[in-house]
Amino acid sequence: MKTKFRYTLIFLIFFSFSNLFSQDIGIQLYSLRNQFNDNIENTIKIISDWGISIVEGGDSYGISDENFIKLLDKYNIKTVAIGASYDNLRDNIDDIISEAQKYDVKYLMCGSIPHEGRFDVDKMNEAIKIFNTAGKILNQNGITLTYHIHGYEFTKYKEGTLFDHMVENSKYFLFEMDVFWVQHGGADPIDLLNKYPDKFVMMHLKDMKKGLVGNNSGSEDVEANVTIGTGQIEIEKIVKRAREIGVKYMFIEDESSRVLSQVPLSLKFLKNIK
Repeated sequence: MKTKFRYTLIFLIFFSFSNLFSQDIGIQLYSLRNQFNDNIENTIKIISDWGISIVEGGDSYGISDENFIKLLDKYNIKTVAIGASYDNLRDNIDDIISEAQKYDVKYLMCGSIPHEGRFDVDKMNEAIKIFNTAGKILNQNGITLTYHIHGYEFTKYKEGTLFDHMVENSKYFLFEMDVFWVQHGGADPIDLLNKYPDKFVMMHLKDMKKGLVGNNSGSEDVEANVTIGTGQIEIEKIVKRAREIGVKYMFIEDESSRVLSQVPLSLKFLKNIK
């Protein structure tokens, strides 16, 4: 009896660790925006050929959502999160819910907060109010709203940053960490994961070319995106910590013109992380 229990325990431990380390890596479809504009089905086939089965999307690139979903289904690719604009979260929440239901997703991401000039606390407070209002409605419909960090949130505020202020007041929404923009904005991705382990449910994985000095503008040349594992961001440590705290989805996002050559190498690097 003891022997049987011991083998059962070993199996459960092995199964748990296998699940932990075999987490699927997806891709943010915006990475392939130029390819989609040329040939939608061929681009989806490329994603499938890479061995990617989950994506973060939101744009159907000129065809209906229904037809886009059919193409994804044809290649066994599942959309697990979609994007929504700031303005639509504020003004068209019913349309957002309808789109999320079409794609059968439980996570929705807002990628930026529109602003002119310096990002300040007034704009942040406006965003917090909009996200909490929309997030509450989305939660009632089984959808989790996440805000995608873009770098300008790390402007100093009181004893911390505007991002700290945002987290402290995030009652009905969570966060997606873009590791490039976090580091570009002057913060440390590992420090943020450790400080707010219950706040991050999704992540964009992208690397930054060595020697680049960031700022909190939230803007950079897309060619600064390099193959994951070759830049200055400590991707391996970040991925390991993200797994430990239970980040649900990680997506490669490569905005460079070299996306077709870089993504396979980035995937190889990520899959070798144990």
